[in-house]
Amino acid sequence: MAKRRDPWTSLAVDFWSLGMEASTVIGLRVVKLAAGGAAAQTEAQRMVGEKMATSVTLPILAMTGQLGASGPAIAAGSLAHLRKKVRANRRRLAKR
Repeated sequence: MAKRRDPWTSLAVDFWSLGMEASTVIGLRVVKLAAGGAAAQTEAQRMVGEKMATSVTLPILAMTGQLGASGPAIAAGSLAHLRKKVRANRRRLAKR
């Protein structure tokens, strides 16, 4: 009999990985904000706007079934959505 894989265990590892990547984005943003100026102001506004948009978008995606139908599927869909945003920010902020 084949062993079942617990979806929550692999999701926990994936969320941990996302947390590490998000930590990198936080560090890059802190450097940019600490430098001050117009670029820092733009970054601060962008950061707040992204957080507000995600706080509205993610629940709507979940309520409309676009993230999946089960708990693990919704968690995985949320992870995929957030990972895209974090990676885009990391790439953008790492360019100098």
